[in-house]
Amino acid sequence: MSNTYGDWLKAQREAAALTQQELAAAAIMTRSHISHIEAGRRIPSEEDARRLDQALNTGNVLSSFLPGKNDGTVANHFEPVRPLEKQATMIREFALNFVPGLLQTERYARAVLGSAFPPTSDEERDKNVVTRLERAKILDDPVTPVVWVLLDEGVLRRPVGGPDVMAEQLMHIVRLAKTERIRVHVMPFALGLHPLMDGMLTLMWFDDQPPMAYSEGLSMGKVQDSPSTVWKLQSRYDLALSDALPLKESQALLRATAKEYGHHD
Repeated sequence: MSNTYGDWLKAQREAAALTQQELAAAAIMTRSHISHIEAGRRIPSEEDARRLDQALNTGNVLSSFLPGKNDGTVANHFEPVRPLEKQATMIREFALNFVPGLLQTERYARAVLGSAFPPTSDEERDKNVVTRLERAKILDDPVTPVVWVLLDEGVLRRPVGGPDVMAEQLMHIVRLAKTERIRVHVMPFALGLHPLMDGMLTLMWFDDQPPMAYSEGLSMGKVQDSPSTVWKLQSRYDLALSDALPLKESQALLRATAKEYGHHD
């Protein structure tokens, strides 16, 4: 992103005679988050911008001129992840209930977004579907990001949109998994409890900044950039992955489940 926003934030911080750590404490953020915003590597969430305005006594400037301010096509809690997803060289996803957005087909995405409450208009739903499908364009690059996806078996068994939609969605994942840079593993029901059952998790690595994590629950999401927290989440992912079905067995389960939904080769 343009660094005008970050430069202005840094100028206001220095004018207030605050270090990055002091501003982070006042805004209830981490020092590394402040550093990345000032360097133009990260866009703050609307809540972060509001707290920065409050800490620096800048009215609502940082909130009003937030780069790429949410246009309403994604949930507010996911907004900070959009630019990070585009910058990442490696992404590892865990999905507990739904196919991750990057792998969703149009019909599956429409079914998921159509279940929103309060209900949305057809026009708004169409915009949200387009935005979700646009995210998948990062997979068009033949090299980066490398994507690993860990799916709880419940994702396969929950008939989102009906059998035909699910068959199409599962075979879409199978086709994506044929490439070496996209790997998909399934956590089988038979495994029982596993370390990632709390909710959805995304881990991201970058060329020019430390790794980050994004965790999400019911209408809530949080970007994690504390090194110790990210390390713990990475470790939980690695532990779960070690118990998942191997790649070929996962693909076989995806194919078999698609056939149960009515897919024919």
